[in-house]
Formats: sequence, C-alpha cells, structure tokens
Amino acid sequence: MDETEKRRNAETQKRKGGCDSPVPRFSDSSPVPLLSDSRPVKIGLFGGTFNPIHFGHLRSAEEVREAFALDRIYFVPAAQPPHKGGSDLAPAAHRLRMVELAVADNPSFSASSVELERPGTSYSVDTIRHFLAVFQPASLLFIVGIDAFRELATWRDYATIPRLCDLLVTSRPGLPTPSPTQLLPVALKTLFWYDPATNVYRHTSGHSLSLHEIAGLDIAASTVRGKVREGKSIRYLVPASVEAYITHHALYQLERVSR
Repeated sequence: MDETEKRRNAETQKRKGGCDSPVPRFSDSSPVPLLSDSRPVKIGLFGGTFNPIHFGHLRSAEEVREAFALDRIYFVPAAQPPHKGGSDLAPAAHRLRMVELAVADNPSFSASSVELERPGTSYSVDTIRHFLAVFQPASLLFIVGIDAFRELATWRDYATIPRLCDLLVTSRPGLPTPSPTQLLPVALKTLFWYDPATNVYRHTSGHSLSLHEIAGLDIAASTVRGKVREGKSIRYLVPASVEAYITHHALYQLERVSR
C-alpha cells in the first residue's frame, strides 16, 4: 500500500468518526480547565441514555454552561438505566462513543464512561459520589430534565442527592415551564424550602435546587430513532459524526425493533 492510499484510508476512517474502534476510550481523569484563582472547579453532570445524543442535548448543555459559568460539563451515558430500556436502546458502548464524537469539538464538554465501568444498574447517586471523590473540592451541579425530575422520588436514594450537590432542573423546549413554586413533586416538598428572593429552593445541607428555562432545540431522541427506522434523513438533528456512526453500525434499524 503506497503513502497516498494510506492517507486516503485514514481520511475515510476520520469521516466515519472512528467507527471501527472496538472499545470507546475516555477517562473521567481528563484534565479540567486550569483556574487562575483558588475557587473550586465548577462541574456539571449531565446524565441520560443519549440514545442517541442530538443537538438538543448539546444546545441545552451549552446554555447551562454559559448561564452558570461552569468550567466543565460531563455527559454521563447510563449503561443500564433503571427507568428506560427496550429493544431500541443501543448498546451502552455505542451510546458512549456517539457522545464522545458529539462533544469532541467543545473543550468545555467531556464524555464519562463511569456508568459503563460500574457493574449493574446505573444510579445517579453513585455517579455523583464518584465525581465528588475524584474532583474534590469541586462544586457539582447535577443537571436533570424536568420530565426526569418529576420521577425523582422513584430514584434510588433520591433524598441523598440534594445533600451531595446542587440540582438544576431544565425546562423542555416546546412545553410550558412551571412556575418555581409549582416545581416540586409532593414527595420532595419536605426536603426543601423555597427562597422567593432568589427563586430557588434551599436544602438543609446548603445546596440548592433551581429551575432554568432552556431556549434550546425541540428535538427528541425518539424522533431521531424513528427517522432512522423509516430511512429518513437525520442531518441537522445530530452531529455529522454521530450520523455517520449510526449509519456505519446500522443502529436503530427496523430489524432491531420488535413490535
């Protein structure tokens, strides 16, 4: 094989987004930005199935990063989500790899494989504890969409989460945003008190819970999967590298779904 052909093959692999790499590789120990002052690094944790990650996820994260002056946001794909599943859930290694590809061009975004490396069901409380142990004395902001937040009382050790970090609930683009006083599910009302001066809820630990309205992009992962099954374009719904990865690995194809 001459040098020209080698370069051509390398470019082909680059366009595919490294699709043939068998095991996604990324570490939570990737460096966080160096700070010129002594304040703790401000880290956002953005969990989910990311099945697949799309521009709605990315735009929401960017709005949160900017609004809350976060130094880094970690996207944490769930390996075995306790509340989601089904035959159209892509294998966790594929979902992680798509996240890696999607965030590669943003120095403030990183992918985390922590929930793939931990055996069993993926629980947010365990992931938060992991990041606290790795990045102390970092300030953690746990980012959760409003739909998932309304089910928080069904999560494992949900009452422990606000004792560990701040919580940020993001609105869902295209749907009405509740007022802050209507935000809390009944099961959480005993855990917080509302501070009208700042429009946030306070926890006895000193951590806070706030609602942030996302302008964002009204894109759903289920819409992306549906278009793939129907043979329609997903261009401009997901990054080009993610689109190429889905095509190369035939993810979300009709034959993978049992009806």
